[in-house]
Amino acid sequence: MLKLFSKNFWDVLARLILRNKIGILIFVVLITLLLSTQWKHMRFTYTEANLLPDEHEVNLTYNNFLDVFGEEGNLVILGIKDNKLYTVETLNAWNNLAQNFKNNPSVASVVSIKDLQKLIKNNELKKFDVQPFIKDSVKTQQELNRLKGDLFEKYPFYDNFLFNNAEVKTIRSAIYLKKDIVNTQARKDFIIDDLLPKIKAFEETYKVNVRISGMPYIRTLNAQNIVDEIGLFVAAALFVTSLIFFFFFRSFRATIISLIVVCIGVMWTLGFLGLLHYEITVLTALIPPLIIVIGIPNCIFLINKYQHEVKLHGNKVKSLQRVITKVGNATLMTNVTTASGFATFIITESKLLKEFGVVASLSIIAIFILCLLIIPILYTFLPYPKPRHLNHLNKRWIGAFVDWMERMVKERRIAIYSIAFVLIVTSIIGIFQIKISGSLIEDMPKKTEFFEDIRFFEEEFDGVMPVEIMIDTKRKKGVMKLATLKRMNELEEFINEIPELSKPVSVVSLVKYAKQAYYNGNPEYYDLPSSQENTFILQYVKNSGATDANLLSNFVDSTGQYARITTFMKDIGTDKMKTIEENIQTEIYKLFPEERYDVIMTGKALVFQKGTTYLVKNLALSLSLAVVLIALFMAFMFRSARMIIVSLIPNLLPLVVTAGLMGYLGVPIKPSTILVFSIAFGISVDDTIHFLAKYRQELLANNWRIKRSVYAALRETGVSMFYTSIVLFFGFSVFTISSFGGTVALGALVSVTLLFAMLSNLLLLPSLLLSLERSIANKEVFKEPSINIIPAEDDDAEENDILK
Repeated sequence: MLKLFSKNFWDVLARLILRNKIGILIFVVLITLLLSTQWKHMRFTYTEANLLPDEHEVNLTYNNFLDVFGEEGNLVILGIKDNKLYTVETLNAWNNLAQNFKNNPSVASVVSIKDLQKLIKNNELKKFDVQPFIKDSVKTQQELNRLKGDLFEKYPFYDNFLFNNAEVKTIRSAIYLKKDIVNTQARKDFIIDDLLPKIKAFEETYKVNVRISGMPYIRTLNAQNIVDEIGLFVAAALFVTSLIFFFFFRSFRATIISLIVVCIGVMWTLGFLGLLHYEITVLTALIPPLIIVIGIPNCIFLINKYQHEVKLHGNKVKSLQRVITKVGNATLMTNVTTASGFATFIITESKLLKEFGVVASLSIIAIFILCLLIIPILYTFLPYPKPRHLNHLNKRWIGAFVDWMERMVKERRIAIYSIAFVLIVTSIIGIFQIKISGSLIEDMPKKTEFFEDIRFFEEEFDGVMPVEIMIDTKRKKGVMKLATLKRMNELEEFINEIPELSKPVSVVSLVKYAKQAYYNGNPEYYDLPSSQENTFILQYVKNSGATDANLLSNFVDSTGQYARITTFMKDIGTDKMKTIEENIQTEIYKLFPEERYDVIMTGKALVFQKGTTYLVKNLALSLSLAVVLIALFMAFMFRSARMIIVSLIPNLLPLVVTAGLMGYLGVPIKPSTILVFSIAFGISVDDTIHFLAKYRQELLANNWRIKRSVYAALRETGVSMFYTSIVLFFGFSVFTISSFGGTVALGALVSVTLLFAMLSNLLLLPSLLLSLERSIANKEVFKEPSINIIPAEDDDAEENDILK
């Protein structure tokens, strides 16, 4: 019944398409225009990729911190390491540059050398007065030298904040953006239109190299790179796939038709992004070129079938009808399996991957519909293919390739199994060498100036990725209790011993500075006060009023109940990061009794690392679901449990080989490379479906003679599988031109996996069928399918009147 329904459905669909071609083309144009109106809703991401579900404990902890202290990633750092800075003219210009940013509406505050304040003890009023290091500007070189001596040698409070202790002092200026604009377009406008032009002008005038860093700056330029690469990927994918397509078909007409179809598919994809109000991230930016790469093989199957039919009997109407009824069903199944590979990301509960899975799977189904509608309709308006357009069907080198495959399957099956076994064993060894990477900056473009600046600040100031520790004292004004300060100080000393972390900053440093000021600025007294000293010093602090409150606001909340310790982490591996976190947590448990304190450890670096670990745990689930879904499709189509097992082996082998290669080549598991397995499996199984469908048809035609059927299926499907695999290989290779390491790895790994999958389906699969012929290829096991993916030749009716 299902078989009859399937045949009738495709016959009816063929009539509908070919009889209503004008209406369908108008419908496609209207849908394209409608979706194009949604492009205005496309938004480029202004935040880092959050890989965790919104309700995950790590996200809740991070959001709790933001509720108390606000957005933490609002700091832009400017730095110079150059002796040229220490001249009167250049230093004054540097300070004036920082002051210019204070008037910008996106800037909350700026801290430069000119803004640094001395705490001066006022014995008469028993308070601390604030006195700037530079009252107006530096007038003479002697004054500048005196400033350097005072600042660099007498005030450790500012050490590693606005300067470091290297031989050539690196000077920094800190620009704090308003927290409500950090994740908006205003941040990008400030960085691109205001900050960078002024920095460039300063560099050209004073011949110094200004380094820029901080999360707002990194995120802005990283997002800009994503935007720039979308057009590059689309253009490169169109060029490479169309070039290969033309090489195979030698037809401008067929090439142009294919380009029209995939370009409309890209327009629909962008429309889906706008319609769903999804952000364009480093992952969703890959979908438009992916649709080109996946859409071209659809075009190859349909156009190749049309030309084959025209050459066979010369009837254009019958040829187009057979394109829809015979190839349409198979192409639908292969596109459904490919879409299923992408759709498995929806279950991860990660917003980033879920949006990628939704748009990618929708777009794959859309490109199938477009191919099935547009290609047959456009060919109804075109003349018959010329003889030169059909020459590719008789290419000798393709015939030689097919002959080689058949010879290998006939004579070298033991060698094929041996190679497969060696690959599996070798790959399993490689799999155990795979590492996990939770680095925020590892995939960022390595050759860009802003990445070099990240490395510069890592070297000079021990990191740029913020790690935050928030201490809840469970009572108002509990932070300023000496017992709390001493515990915080011990924790900071522990952190300071970790080479991968920068010197921590907190209210403890401010209290130490207050003690130093109480003792008339003597740096030997830069330490926490004793209980007796604390009484006097706190009196001075309270009398200082608003001045001290402004300093405290960065470290303590308005109630005095919560304190923060901020440090910065270098770009390190996930394993090392996890060890550091565990060590700090152990120290926290030791120093802060749970009944008196709640202490959390958070920050962008840790959130991203936890997100990567979460994705790795879900990788097995996602891939398993893809295998199960595709196995169910196979069961529904072929109704043979044994055939499902045989068909999965040649498709899982390439995944194992790829995982092994990742281990040997040092490619870590990270958000970008996690995608490889589900994507490659969903695409590679398409070849298996085509081969087994043709194999079953040949079994029926050859009265269940196994060998003849296997070789006939191999010769029939080998050419199309080779064509599409080559397109997919070079199509995914386009991603290797990316400046993002993760995108390069994704493109290279998927390309290699699909190449292995083609060889596996053309050599290992037919070898298994021949070796296991008695147990799987009989009428009882290989039952009548629910759906005839490739109808038998005698199922096709003569449809000469379809266009009437």
